[in-house]
Amino acid sequence: SNSSAESLDRLYPAVGSTKPPRKRTTSQCKSEPPLLRTSKRTIYTAGRPPWYNEHGTQSKEAFVIGLGGGSASGKTTVATMIIEALDVPWVVLLSMDSFYKVLTKQQQEQAASNDFNFDHPDAFDFDLIIATLKKLKQGKSVKIPIYDFTTHSRKKEWKTLYGANVIIFEGIMAFADKELLKLLDLKIFVDTDSDIRLVRRLRRDISERGRDIEGVIKQYNKFVKPAFDQYIQPTMRLADIVVPRGSGNTVAIDLIVQHVHSQLEEVRAARSLGDLLTMCLVFRAALASAHQCHPLPQTLSVLKSTPQVRGMHTIIRNKETSRDEFIFYSKRLMRLLIEHALSLLPFQSCTVQTPQGHDYEGRTYSGKQITGVSILRAGETMEPALRAVCKDVRIGTILIQTNCNTGEPELHYLRLPKDISEDHVILMDCTVSTGAAAMMAVRVLLDHDVPEDKIFLLSLLMAEMGVHSVAYAFPRVKIITTAVDKKVNDLFRIIPGIGNFGDRYFGTDAPPDWSDDEDALST
Repeated sequence: SNSSAESLDRLYPAVGSTKPPRKRTTSQCKSEPPLLRTSKRTIYTAGRPPWYNEHGTQSKEAFVIGLGGGSASGKTTVATMIIEALDVPWVVLLSMDSFYKVLTKQQQEQAASNDFNFDHPDAFDFDLIIATLKKLKQGKSVKIPIYDFTTHSRKKEWKTLYGANVIIFEGIMAFADKELLKLLDLKIFVDTDSDIRLVRRLRRDISERGRDIEGVIKQYNKFVKPAFDQYIQPTMRLADIVVPRGSGNTVAIDLIVQHVHSQLEEVRAARSLGDLLTMCLVFRAALASAHQCHPLPQTLSVLKSTPQVRGMHTIIRNKETSRDEFIFYSKRLMRLLIEHALSLLPFQSCTVQTPQGHDYEGRTYSGKQITGVSILRAGETMEPALRAVCKDVRIGTILIQTNCNTGEPELHYLRLPKDISEDHVILMDCTVSTGAAAMMAVRVLLDHDVPEDKIFLLSLLMAEMGVHSVAYAFPRVKIITTAVDKKVNDLFRIIPGIGNFGDRYFGTDAPPDWSDDEDALST
């Protein structure tokens, strides 16, 4: 049929055609913790190193593994085994089963009677698959549809995935599109005996999807087996690796894991600057040298240094100040800072009527909503001040810690409100020295489609270096603070500074190698 011919045309490129070699680099990713439960253990996420450069743009992509094979061949099991054996942080498992097209009413009726072909390329939304995988490969946040196999429809809820160090994309048609193939760095075909696949499909569809045995066999003979012979088995020749016997072939899986590890090691080696003794200073040193002798950017807004503001700074900077006084005057400064930031939001004219019956020409916030995002842990101390002046404000959190072995900030935890892309976002951290943590937090918001000009970075105290770093990478982000200190010492502490804000506020002891960008953020 014409439909089959068109499907075959997009199925795979002509034999002998090759694509130019692509540089294989990696990013990192995160999903809802725990990331994956396996038979042996639960794998939790670890820190995500920077996936961008000092310009704020992406510096490396995710490594994408494509897993193809017939229905019930064991693709998901093989994927799980690979993830467990890799033992690397921030891995995403993306299933093609999530991308079935939305059925019409007639197709719904056909599906209910096992007369709809779910094993044909036309059953999948390849445009959405490709767009999703591209964004995920670029380290951006994506929304994944959730397919209900009992009702043959997409659920209203969508699942959010963010970024990836390694992406494993599995599905019966994983190699069934020329554009999709270009996104795969490694292609694996899971080859399992047809009788075993039929037995597995019977067990799965009857126990998990509420089907009867007659319907499963009817669908298998009418659609599944012919589709495998026509569309799936021919793609085996496109695979870099064929895994006979599926999950039972541990030797093949070990070889795959070794290969992926070698690719990741290539990236790590490329990123090494040679002198391991100075690795812990690499990221911040790049920021420190990038913006020497530049005037402060126009996107910076500093709270007017009135005698009251300077007096409060004197108190909180004094090392002899008690913890109670430190907290009290810090909160006062936070409130002033938040109020100042809100005055920079967009407002529009409006007219209201007073109780005396007269019109008043006023102003009203012209955005949709304000959301606060705190960089843990010091940033969360600013949340009460934001809540005090913004009724029903939504709050998100980001945890960024410094890896002392590499000197890089790492993303460890992320919780953002839904539809944050439509909001003005108040990003809060109490001190910013180099701007490393602030840059990572801004990059996270951009990856979640928050417009750059809707991000307001608030900090009680910033160093000039941090201001320049953030403004250079993200020139439309508004930077708002109560004071800017000129110097940062060799340990990247702000001079004269304020000390470790989190430890002074919470009454904890700072380690000897703390940095002003985060509060005792070492792993």
